[in-house]
Amino acid sequence: MFRFIIRRVLISIPMLVLASFLCFALTTAMGDPLGEWKLQKPRSPGEIANAEAAAGTNKPFLERYGNWVVNFVQGDWGKQVVPGSTGLQVEPAVMQAMGTTAKLVIGAEIIALVLGMAVGVIGAVRQYSLFDYTATGLAFTMFSMPLFCVALVIKSGGIQLNDWLEKVGLGRWIITAGPPGAGFSGSLGTQIYQYTGAYVLPTICLVVIQFALYSRFQRASMLEVLNADYVRTAQAKGISQARVVFRHAFRNALIPIATVAALNFGGLVGGAVITETVFGWSGMGKLLVDAITQIEPYMVLGLMMMAAFFIVAFNLVADIVYAFLDPRIRLD
Repeated sequence: MFRFIIRRVLISIPMLVLASFLCFALTTAMGDPLGEWKLQKPRSPGEIANAEAAAGTNKPFLERYGNWVVNFVQGDWGKQVVPGSTGLQVEPAVMQAMGTTAKLVIGAEIIALVLGMAVGVIGAVRQYSLFDYTATGLAFTMFSMPLFCVALVIKSGGIQLNDWLEKVGLGRWIITAGPPGAGFSGSLGTQIYQYTGAYVLPTICLVVIQFALYSRFQRASMLEVLNADYVRTAQAKGISQARVVFRHAFRNALIPIATVAALNFGGLVGGAVITETVFGWSGMGKLLVDAITQIEPYMVLGLMMMAAFFIVAFNLVADIVYAFLDPRIRLD
């Protein structure tokens, strides 16, 4: 098992190197970070040359890439280069945004995964039952709805619920524009009240789409396993249905869902762009949108590399989970 993990880690390193090159190339093609500054008023050749030297855009592509990689590995991720900006350092800004996004995403992903797996397993075991038809209809409805529409509808519902709570004298519980800026304070009960009010709407928004995806994958995977010969043999031997499902079928049915969960989790930690934008969260998604709008190459690079790292890392986790679920995989 240890050798299997080492092999997977070694495979991940060149993937990250390739991702860094592609990210740098795409960011370079994004545009000139000094373009708007040059158009604001006439600039002398000396001013332009100094600004390009400070931004590092006056060097050849490969030299710039090499310098950026060396600095990135050493912990210097660069800073804002657009003239007139605050010169914000990339690394602390990305880490702060990542913490905000992680708080939002981790809980939502766990809830969606557990609910989706449970509904998928029950739907497969009770195929074509009323529960299966209902779960299938809900999943397709949720999955077919655009995320920004879901977010706006949920936010509107939260505002109306706040108005109703205020009318009955309970105060405005739900926060529709980001978490409290000063954090959570007061007694434990008060903090729980504030926490749930800040997280309930964006969490529901993320859970709706992810739950639909997980439930469909889990149902399809479970149906395939339940129709396998070894499961039918176990049923023919008189083993109870619960033992057949959870001891013989469920473990093998987890392999496809592990892939989907790893990709989704890595992608969401990289930035839930629409959800963060609608609900006013200053996470990685909002920071990425702002950086692209302002054409801040080093900020975009830092965010893209963190997203690439999480996707590769969670795929590595998925490979390890495969090896535990099916020992034959680590012998390939």
